[in-house]
Amino acid sequence: MSTTEGLLSDGTAGDLGNFASVLSARRSLVYDYLDNWRGAEAFKPQDIHDALFSYVRHRGKGLRPLLLMLCCGVAGGDELQALPAAAAVEIFHIWTLVHDDIIDRDDMRRGSPTVHARYKEHARNDHGLGASEAAHYGVAVAILAGDLQQSWAYALLGELSERGVDTNTVLALIRRMSESLTPQLLEGEMLDVQFALKPLDSITEDDVLHMLQQKTAALLEYAAWAGATIGLGGRQDDAGLAERLGRFASLCGVAFQLQDDLLGLTADEALLGKPVGSDIREGKRTLTVYRALARLGESDREQLLATLGNDKATPTEITAALGLIQQSGAHDDIRVLADSYISQALAILDQLPQNKSVDLLRSWATFMLSRSY
Repeated sequence: MSTTEGLLSDGTAGDLGNFASVLSARRSLVYDYLDNWRGAEAFKPQDIHDALFSYVRHRGKGLRPLLLMLCCGVAGGDELQALPAAAAVEIFHIWTLVHDDIIDRDDMRRGSPTVHARYKEHARNDHGLGASEAAHYGVAVAILAGDLQQSWAYALLGELSERGVDTNTVLALIRRMSESLTPQLLEGEMLDVQFALKPLDSITEDDVLHMLQQKTAALLEYAAWAGATIGLGGRQDDAGLAERLGRFASLCGVAFQLQDDLLGLTADEALLGKPVGSDIREGKRTLTVYRALARLGESDREQLLATLGNDKATPTEITAALGLIQQSGAHDDIRVLADSYISQALAILDQLPQNKSVDLLRSWATFMLSRSY
């Protein structure tokens, strides 16, 4: 039995209960790899080292590395050979979160303080700095930690050659991450910031969907493409498998972000791990908000606009704004739209030769819309 077959033999593919165990197994492999990474002694001084591992210690869901490993399996490869790339995708994702939390001024992530918030308090308590200087220190640590995490992702990709991945494939993975993925993701992040500053009627739904594609879906597309590319082992991809799996993941990525935006407005705050309604306070032009504003009457629309982007909004005002969005029916619109993206993605899988990895990709896609945090 190959190592990949061993990983896939833990239940009936396609069942969401089994999917949870599959996800947990891959997640543990990836985080163990990061926890014990041999180059970590270079992460200095201590504040940088601890900041680098902050979100690693507070485990994420691991959906991106799982996607990469499953796509490797779909292409006939050994998932464990792809483990450094799965770890690279996760740490790449983490650095974007560290920087995104600064941009969004979020103080909580995964139920714990964000990196910049944690080191703001560290600066106040351990260095005796005042509020302004402590906040600056926290942001400085988070920026530098994120920069180093991005470098770490490239180093992890380089380790693929030690597992028998040919040099040309390793170089292709690094080039696509640096030349395509990073510019796409940062474009999406910049558009997200800019949209909050623009009048609503100057932004179209297509603009918002493009932003979601760049900010969120691009990394999922890369993960699927990278996994399949490794799995092909240098063989000619005449069927365009890597790009087809990338398209599958991209469609799921848009659905994922639509669902994420909904959770940011409706989820249990304890499960979500960050304040519900923070997107309202930040003035995020999510598609849910866009649809709600288009549906509301003039008085309710004005009330929502008065709260949207108001960093002084009270909890009562935020709750009222969330109620208006719910009342508008926008939630149902977005759920239907997200489901349509998943349906398109699943249609791509139906066209592929079927195996357990493909079945698990179906469960992966379904999980995107079934999650509650």
